[in-house]
Amino acid sequence: MIHFYTAPAPNGWKVAIMLEECGLAYEPRWVNLAAGDQHSEDYLAINPNGRIPAITDHAPADGGEPVTVFESGAVLLYLAEKSGQFLPTDLRGMSRVRQWLFWQVGHLGPTLGQHGHFHLYAEEKLPYAIERFHREALRVYGVMDRQLGQEEYIAGPDYTVADMACFPWVRTWKAQGIPLEDFPNVRRWYDTLKQRQGLRRGVALGADMARRGAMSEEERKNLFGTAKARVR
Repeated sequence: MIHFYTAPAPNGWKVAIMLEECGLAYEPRWVNLAAGDQHSEDYLAINPNGRIPAITDHAPADGGEPVTVFESGAVLLYLAEKSGQFLPTDLRGMSRVRQWLFWQVGHLGPTLGQHGHFHLYAEEKLPYAIERFHREALRVYGVMDRQLGQEEYIAGPDYTVADMACFPWVRTWKAQGIPLEDFPNVRRWYDTLKQRQGLRRGVALGADMARRGAMSEEERKNLFGTAKARVR
């Protein structure tokens, strides 16, 4: 059994998709970000970075003590190696998948996260920040569109963890005001992936718990770090 620490957000959905696609037994452990669960001592012992997702695998491959993994990219690779699925075993194929997975965690996710924050959530609308991250969002979409003009999936001919990592962030395109019609290869890929039943189950996990409506000041502090950071 895998304990899966998550919340209804793109980085959590990445791992939810993988767990569903692999058919691994797991139990969601919900982290209420608005309530500040991610800052608790108990959760920081699991994920010292105080973010989601994380997992604890109570049946690791070596038969030893439970293994805890944090950071979504690291979790995806751990689950791919555990299950023997969605990660090539040949040198070149594995290298391509790792490159595009790291591209997602280093560029696509952070760019869209900042763009979404300044575009949708920031109380003070800062034109420079909004425009800066909008331009960068279009740039990373362009990178992905060029790649998908050459390959069926992000890292080559097969569906892999790199696709699972990218999909939940691309899924926010409408809310973020991204003109998806300008990126036809991304659109084709996105529409193809939406048909996968495992992926659909993954992104549906916790959908009924997603935040809606106005935030209190305390929730805003917990979500966006406007509270004074605690030095450990």
